[in-house]
Amino acid sequence: MLYIKKLFLRLFCQQTPLKIINFIILFLFACKLSAQEEFVQPPAKLITVIPFTQLTGGIIILHATLDNFKDSLNFVLDTGSGGISLDSTTCDYYKLTLIPSDRIVRGIAGIKQVSFANDHKLNFKGLTVNKLDFHINNYSILSSAYGMPIDGIIGYSFFRRYLVVIDYDSQEVYIYTPGMYKYPKGGYLLKPQFTTIPMQMATVRDENIVEGKFYFDTGAGLCLLMNDDFAADSAVFRKRRKMYLTQAEGLGGKTDMKLSVVKQLRIGPYRFRNVPAYVFNDEYNVTNYPVLGGLIGNDIFRRFNVVLNYPMQEIYLKPNKHYLDSFDYSYTGLGFFLINGAITVTDVIRSSPAEKAGFMVDDIIIGVETNFSNNIQIYKVLMQNAKSRLRVLVMRNGTPVVIYLKVKSIL
Repeated sequence: MLYIKKLFLRLFCQQTPLKIINFIILFLFACKLSAQEEFVQPPAKLITVIPFTQLTGGIIILHATLDNFKDSLNFVLDTGSGGISLDSTTCDYYKLTLIPSDRIVRGIAGIKQVSFANDHKLNFKGLTVNKLDFHINNYSILSSAYGMPIDGIIGYSFFRRYLVVIDYDSQEVYIYTPGMYKYPKGGYLLKPQFTTIPMQMATVRDENIVEGKFYFDTGAGLCLLMNDDFAADSAVFRKRRKMYLTQAEGLGGKTDMKLSVVKQLRIGPYRFRNVPAYVFNDEYNVTNYPVLGGLIGNDIFRRFNVVLNYPMQEIYLKPNKHYLDSFDYSYTGLGFFLINGAITVTDVIRSSPAEKAGFMVDDIIIGVETNFSNNIQIYKVLMQNAKSRLRVLVMRNGTPVVIYLKVKSIL
């Protein structure tokens, strides 16, 4: 090709007849098209459509079966997971063979050496994924927090094989073969840095404007989580921003965090104002500061229909009908989990609205307002009504007690 280009230049300088020059131009154009055709991917083909359940914070639950077992299992669809995993209780139930390893997994509340259950398959509606090596973890705290058994987490080991479209409008996941895909109009194409977890550039604005890399994490039921070193070094928060002590659960258990608000979060062309933001001490180096500042969670990404194109290392966002949903600015300082079928108070943060209202650890929540469903997801949603005054009925040492909770706004 280089020889032909040199020949073209020499002929042009020698004032070669126009017909010959035109022929060479056409030949070069044909060569270019031929080279392009060699790298054109076949079109991505739709394999199946899987309905999903959505929990508070945008958490996605997919239902699948393992191997030839008939039981339907619950899996979190999580771009923040660098592999794929099973709950230890689920492994015990199915008597799976576990192989010890020196592999270490990190979470916000701990580090753990894990075993593996190798060469298993997951069966979805219309799709079987073979040869999966699951690392094993204990997800009992997630099961208690979500009010349903969490049997595992689906991460990179799944995403790398397919093109995945998450439609929050229809609450369906579309699974395609890798290949050429026409993104819908009206969105924006991100080009994150990919390892096993995508890392996306974003801008946080409050006292200062700070740009940094953040994990793209659909398994985190929040808007923004920042490493406290990142927050301090960048001086991102306004000096008068109030921080509220709270807790969050993840790998390794629960950990203390602070909750506040940043004036703006920008991802590509999309800007969100007054965004709830958590700050935590990254003791186990999950966010790998200073490489990353933290993570962006699914209470942001649920506002888009998302195309996860891991094979092409692309993510496409298109605003959906939830794009303008208001954020959750509520603060109660009340922690509760589903324990042995009862929604039980486990944490009452000091000086919080929960402590001022009179909640005590081991109170059993019977009802909130007029709802007595014993559904932890419904109770969490009811308590997200900032500036409201809620009537909560609890059982304390066998005696019913009525508590009036004033839900605070962090905004």
